[in-house]
Amino acid sequence: QVQLVESGGGLVQAGGSLRLSCAASGRTFSSYAMGWFRQAPGKEREFVAAISWSGGNTYYADSVKGRFTISRDNAKNTVYLQMNSLKPEDTAVYYCAASLTGVTTLNYEYDYWGQGTQVTVSS
Repeated sequence: QVQLVESGGGLVQAGGSLRLSCAASGRTFSSYAMGWFRQAPGKEREFVAAISWSGGNTYYADSVKGRFTISRDNAKNTVYLQMNSLKPEDTAVYYCAASLTGVTTLNYEYDYWGQGTQVTVSS
């Protein structure tokens, strides 16, 4: 069992930056690939970024490539999402998720989800 708690969301102007954190409970955090997803009002949840258990492999949605960076610290049981050059279309609730399957962009392959943190980017 893994419990995930996101933090770091907030209101930021376009062009600004935020860093999201996702703290995981449990002693097996390093066994999980981790991902970030987001859901805007009226839209389906979409993949943002994912990282393998070792941190050696990362994947990004085309819409955030070059602006967002996913990383993890297994000693702290935490995964991060550094978001730079934010745009109004990045406004959404951001969720972190853990997958035993391996690093994946598919939301149904994630086993545990956090409660989400709101990110709002003003123009």
